[in-house]
Amino acid sequence: MTVQNISAITLAVQDMSRSVGFYQGIVELHLLYGGPDADFTSFKVGDGYLNLIQSTEGERSWWGRVIFYVDDVDELHRRLVDAGEKPTTTPRDAPWRERYFHVNDPDGHELSFARPLDKAD
Repeated sequence: MTVQNISAITLAVQDMSRSVGFYQGIVELHLLYGGPDADFTSFKVGDGYLNLIQSTEGERSWWGRVIFYVDDVDELHRRLVDAGEKPTTTPRDAPWRERYFHVNDPDGHELSFARPLDKAD
């Protein structure tokens, strides 16, 4: 038996409406279940899922990062900035052959949006 892939990631959120607005409205993920007034929401991401669950717990420390591959890193960065979000990095090419940037979602979860660099890049 070997692990084949990640099926889903579930993030605890403080304000479901705000988080759904971020993931559906700005990042443009496809909503499958739940929504702004739900206690649990699921988005389709490629072959997997990003789930949000309503939480009433307080602040937490850094836990890690979710990395999403996207078609156009620079366009998504521009869209986030235009929507008033403040990415923590600007798009850049990494030595591990990805173009990426980081942003925190409304609950402070660190997200990385990236795309592999072709040999021509």
